[in-house]
Amino acid sequence: MTYLAAEGRYDTMPYRRVGRSGLKLPAISLGLWHNFGDDRPLETQQAILRRAFDLGVTHFDLANNYGPPPGAAEANFGRHFARDFRPYRDEIVVSTKAGYLMWPGPYGEWGSRKSLLASLDQSLSRMGLEYVDVFYSHRPDPDTPLEETMGALHSAVRQGKALYVGVSNYSPEQTREAARILADLGTPLLIHQPSYSMFNRWVEDGLLDVLDEAGAGSIAYSPLAQGLLTDRYLSGIPADSRAAGASPFLTAEGITEETLAKVRALNGIAQRRGQTLAQMALAWVLRGERVTSALIGASSVKQLEDNVAAAAGLDFTDEELAEIDRYATR
Repeated sequence: MTYLAAEGRYDTMPYRRVGRSGLKLPAISLGLWHNFGDDRPLETQQAILRRAFDLGVTHFDLANNYGPPPGAAEANFGRHFARDFRPYRDEIVVSTKAGYLMWPGPYGEWGSRKSLLASLDQSLSRMGLEYVDVFYSHRPDPDTPLEETMGALHSAVRQGKALYVGVSNYSPEQTREAARILADLGTPLLIHQPSYSMFNRWVEDGLLDVLDEAGAGSIAYSPLAQGLLTDRYLSGIPADSRAAGASPFLTAEGITEETLAKVRALNGIAQRRGQTLAQMALAWVLRGERVTSALIGASSVKQLEDNVAAAAGLDFTDEELAEIDRYATR
């Protein structure tokens, strides 16, 4: 059936301005890192994307290597875009990234001009788009001058293939220098995409201050700590969970009894707030509006709906924040 977006899709989702730019992002954005590769049914993917847009999630975040296999998430998104979302292109923010290994040889990863611009062309082809809204350098390249990497991002904008540019996984010092170079070129740094959660607070040690100085926004990935900050592990490690599998990002060895005790205590705080642990974890990342948006992954429509509901409860008391800090500290 032909998809028609819900008329009330903008009624409840908060939108936040990205730094000092004119762009706004939804408080909750949908990442296509997991669950949109060739190992997941297209029908499930379609249902998640449709429901997300109906709930006001206007931002879809990808990268060249998302899958599996690498490139599959972009190609699958392209199929869904052509079928359902092309009439809504001007209501949607699509972002992608380049920097991790994508194809063999010396040009298939990192941050050279050749690698970044070739990757962007491939991404646009896979998604069937004329441009992306945001193009990121996915990680800093220790062997390529930052001037070259930022110059490639600037060229993407000049060529009309990206509207804005961002960086991901850059340190505060690297981010400050990237912002300076881009400002000199005339293409401001729009946004930084760092990992950030109650259990991973490195952005608080300088990065958020740098972004404030540069007038850039931020969008947090892994705000649920790869699923640890959900009800998935309250009773231990399920056999079918990510931690029990081969994921390098969340391992059974890393989930100690001490960690599980903290997760259960945080869950108790969430229950008193009338939220799930996942909803509280997302709300915590978004507290105070220094973070523009939180990226979620979703394997089902229900999981998507539960996470998006976090946007309705973003306020915390000082007592709640202090209690959270007792169980989730750096």
